[in-house]
Amino acid sequence: MEANIHQVERQDVNKVIYYEANGKQNQLYVDEILVGVGRSPNVENLNLESVGVKYDKQKGVIVNDYLQTTNPRIHAVGDVCMEWKFTHAADAAARIVVQNALFSVLGLGRKKLSSLTMPWCTYTDPEVAHVGMYLEQGQGIEIDTYYIPLNEVDRAIIDGEAEGFVKVHVKKGTDKILGATIVARHAGEIINEITLAMTNNLGMKAIAKTIHPYPTQAEAIRKAADAYNRTRLTPLVKKITSSWLSWQR
Repeated sequence: MEANIHQVERQDVNKVIYYEANGKQNQLYVDEILVGVGRSPNVENLNLESVGVKYDKQKGVIVNDYLQTTNPRIHAVGDVCMEWKFTHAADAAARIVVQNALFSVLGLGRKKLSSLTMPWCTYTDPEVAHVGMYLEQGQGIEIDTYYIPLNEVDRAIIDGEAEGFVKVHVKKGTDKILGATIVARHAGEIINEITLAMTNNLGMKAIAKTIHPYPTQAEAIRKAADAYNRTRLTPLVKKITSSWLSWQR
């Protein structure tokens, strides 16, 4: 949501944010306010001009998809040149540089930064983790979304951590995973299964076939895959299954 903040003030124990969104004035009461001002790359005193490496004062060192700078004999990696400002992103990119600089012969076997499937996690409570595409980015693509609230996951209930959800976006008519968002106490751990599936072109059917220990919070991922499987049932099979379940009760 696009919003313009006009004023912030303290009222007793609360903080109040006055903002405008969609032409309307609103106010929001919160416990704490976290201000993120971003980071600037420290590149101005590296004398990069002397080796033919171009840079932008805001974006950092300019690199191509193979992490080469404008001097093709010099590579850059990490916060100084990448939009992903994560430690794990820098590690993944460094592996690309090693491959491209030392083990690529005549350009064969080179890896691209854009080929990475990059998860991230914000360590609030609950945590917010994401990988792949957001729903609003899927313009022109038909998408099915599978949503599992954590209050349907036994381990989350037992642990008193039932606040949150798992949301998985799948290309309609296939089991191809396009992206996922997880809000949970351990979202940064749970997202790894989705990232692994996407990296290796495994879909929801593969996850549904995977046995998950019970009870675990990651079972929410299997529940999402089971929800996908149920959409594959024909009307006749759905009717038979529903009748059988009713008879079992």
